Amino acid sequence: MRDLANNLGAVQAVAPAVLSATNTSDPIDLQGFESAAVVINTGAIVSAGDFTAKLQESDTTTSGDFADVAAADLVGTFPASLEAASVVKVGYIGNKRYLRTVLTKNGGTSIAAGAVVIKGHAHQRPVA
Repeated sequence: MRDLANNLGAVQAVAPAVLSATNTSDPIDLQGFESAAVVINTGAIVSAGDFTAKLQESDTTTSGDFADVAAADLVGTFPASLEAASVVKVGYIGNKRYLRTVLTKNGGTSIAAGAVVIKGHAHQRPVA
């Protein structure tokens, strides 16, 4: 009853790294799950690095089919700019099959960051 790990799926969207350019993750398949959340973890910012985060959705894996998730399909909001040494958590309640994260460089040099998409409400448990 108290075991959360076997009820969630976790997918690394952005491997922790120093990002010096915009990063768009690979599509993440939500099939078999009814909910999702993205967690972005940041470290140091170099030379006033200014990065923003957003979530995109699609019914296919074709890059051109992805569109920004509407605010009504998010639980929480992404900050106007990612801060150093912080964690951002935003839920997804939309109905598309695929998600991807986009960390956009708006200025400065770089940011240390990573992102994980956590898939919840699995159809079959335990989740591998």
